[in-house]
Amino acid sequence: AASTIPSRGVVTTSSPSAPATSTTGRGGQRAAAGTSPYYEVKTGTVSGLGTVLVNGQGLTLYMFVPDHQRGRSTCYNACASSWPPLRLPTGVTIPVAAGKAEASLLGTTTRKDGGLEVTYNGWPLYLWVGDGAPGQATGQGINGSGGYWYVLSPKGGVIKAKSK
Repeated sequence: AASTIPSRGVVTTSSPSAPATSTTGRGGQRAAAGTSPYYEVKTGTVSGLGTVLVNGQGLTLYMFVPDHQRGRSTCYNACASSWPPLRLPTGVTIPVAAGKAEASLLGTTTRKDGGLEVTYNGWPLYLWVGDGAPGQATGQGINGSGGYWYVLSPKGGVIKAKSK
């Protein structure tokens, strides 16, 4: 039988000095043991690419070159249908790091609908609808929706190698 485990270790805070339109500041938190919310940023291994960023379910995360590491997403509408942004659920304001992902590189950006998207080293993070299981990176190197898509290393660097 399937069971639901409540997410632990997520702290929500509000800061009067934080801008209302964008919170691109850095500083996530470490995940509590035994939990993996879908929006968690952690590390996984992809053949040919090595250790890359993945979400809480182990699906590969990507950056979009047109975002220019500015902490703001340029992927909306049809783009966001193919490349869903890694969003925080309503009420959660701080992204979570695990594995070799560095909490200090995590941040958020406010999307046009007011929701928060997770960033890493200034890059908004996305999933790819073509990946169905951990260890896949079928979106690596794709030129689509107006630009190229690549995975990121735990240090926040863009990996442009081809996956195997």
